[in-house]
Amino acid sequence: MVDKHLIQRLEKLLDRIEQLVPPVSQIPNWQKTSAAIWQKNLWTPIKQLSKLQLNDLQHIEEQKKLLDRNTRQFLKGLPANNALLWGSKGTGKSSLIKALLHTYHHEGLRLVEVDKQHLADLPLLTEILSQFPQRFIIFSDDLSFEANDAGYKALKSVLDGSINVAPENVLIYATSNRRHLMPEFGKENTEMHWVNDELHPGETSEEKISLSERFGLWLSFYPFNQDRYLEIVDYWLKYHGLSGICEITVREAALQWALLRGSRSGRAAMQFVRDWVGTKQLHNI
Repeated sequence: MVDKHLIQRLEKLLDRIEQLVPPVSQIPNWQKTSAAIWQKNLWTPIKQLSKLQLNDLQHIEEQKKLLDRNTRQFLKGLPANNALLWGSKGTGKSSLIKALLHTYHHEGLRLVEVDKQHLADLPLLTEILSQFPQRFIIFSDDLSFEANDAGYKALKSVLDGSINVAPENVLIYATSNRRHLMPEFGKENTEMHWVNDELHPGETSEEKISLSERFGLWLSFYPFNQDRYLEIVDYWLKYHGLSGICEITVREAALQWALLRGSRSGRAAMQFVRDWVGTKQLHNI
């Protein structure tokens, strides 16, 4: 005979669990949706995709070639790697991933953006995505961790080293200003030790490296020098139908813009051109 009191207690327990774990919102129609944001069981479809194309990204040719090839392998069902894009701010890391979506969304590529605070949901998210025929890139931008971040272990396990690996139709592309995704402190150098004439890092450094090395593809991005920065400015000026950087006043204004921001980056170049073109057009109204 079934214990009615036990059933009642189990039903109350389930009710409490359901209150603690909110239901997953309606999954986007991936036939019509190319990108979405995942935030704690809530899907937010992206209606306006970035219009950046691969040709718009200047002076990162090797990085473009490698990530484009990896993405095409993934789309064709061939072996492909999770990718970590790390380096200086404003050099095109996240723009490259968005440009790949713009290029390949008609071939079934989809992008799901997940902030660091929601990375603990990765096992659930990858399980959901495994049910669809499209190929998904889980994108986490500007990623970095402190020592006790909950998302650290979730990301580490899904990348590699756990029975809960990502399904074959899911890759993870992450960007970071930090090579190993975690802060590095001078005191860690004291943990270095010699083993048979070889210098080995200490446990703290090994733990930090153990996450970043799970990304099979590392792409490094470096600051632009003045000439390359001006070439990017020139590209975007011509994109907007202007004569480019040939005028000395434009050149000086572009350099001053970078100086005030402390950055000769592709982002700074685009921001300068938006300001310059907008100002010119405003004066002509």
